[in-house]
Amino acid sequence: MVEALGARGRRRRNASTIAVTGAATPLGSAVVQLLREDPTGPTVVPIDPPSGAALDGVDTVVHLAVDRSAATPSEARRAINVSATDALLDAAVTAGVRRVVLLTSAMVYGAQPGNAVPLDEDAPLMTGSPSGLVGEWLAMERAGQDRRGAGNDLEVVSVRPASLVGSTADSLLPGLFEAVRLLAIRDGCCHWQFCHTDDLAAALTLAAVGGVEGTVTVGCDSWLDRREVEALASMRSVVLPAAVAFATADRLHRIGALSSPSTDIHYLMHPWVVGSQRLLAAGWKPT
Repeated sequence: MVEALGARGRRRRNASTIAVTGAATPLGSAVVQLLREDPTGPTVVPIDPPSGAALDGVDTVVHLAVDRSAATPSEARRAINVSATDALLDAAVTAGVRRVVLLTSAMVYGAQPGNAVPLDEDAPLMTGSPSGLVGEWLAMERAGQDRRGAGNDLEVVSVRPASLVGSTADSLLPGLFEAVRLLAIRDGCCHWQFCHTDDLAAALTLAAVGGVEGTVTVGCDSWLDRREVEALASMRSVVLPAAVAFATADRLHRIGALSSPSTDIHYLMHPWVVGSQRLLAAGWKPT
C-alpha cells in the first residue's frame, strides 16, 4: 500500500475482497479509487444502495452509506444512519465478514470544559442520549461495540473525523461560514479543527486494509482559535452569552428554522479536537 498511499499510510495486511457501501458518493468513490490503485490488488465491490446487499465472500465492509446533513428530516436520516447500519452489521456477522469500518464523528466524545487537547482515541464517549446527528453517531458506535462483543470474530474499526470539509461536509462548524458573521460564545474556548475528505478517504482506505484497528480519529495538523479563523476567513464574529445562544437556538430548532439541536452549541464552547495518534503511527499524514 506504500505505492498507493504514499506518505498517507502503509499497508499492514491484505484484505482480498472489500465492499464499500455508498460507493456512488464523492467520499465513497474516492475510497474505491484508492483501493483500486493498490498494486496488490484487493477485489473492490461497490455497493449502492446497501439494503439487501449480499456479503458472501466479503472480507471487509467500509460503510459510507450514511447521511451527515442536519437538514434531512430526523426520522428519514435515522433510518439510514441507525437502522440501516444495524441491518448491515447483522448481515456482516451472518456472512462471516472479518472487518467493518464505520464512519462517525469526533463529536461522539462530546465537548466538555475538561477535555484533553487533543483528545486521545480511547477517551470515553459522551454519556446520555443526545438528539440529532450526534445521537445517531453514538447509536452507530454502540451497535458496532455490541456486535464486536457478541462472541463472533467481527472486528469493528470506528473512524471519527473532526469537522468534515471538502466534497462532503458536516453542518456544524463548516456551516457557520455561510452566515454573515461567525457565531462565538462569550467566555467559550472553541478550538476549530477540520478534516478534509481527501485525508479522510486515505484514512478509511488504511482502515479497510488493516493498517489501523479499533478507534481511529482523523483531523488536520493542530487547530485554530477564533481570531485565526476570523483572519483566514475575512469574517468577524458575533459574540453571544451562552444563555442567549442556547435559548435562541432552542426556539429556532422548535419552529424548524434551525436543523441542529441547541445542545450542539457546546461544540462552540469547549474543545473537542483530536490527535489522529493511531493513523500517524501507521504512517498516514494529513496533506
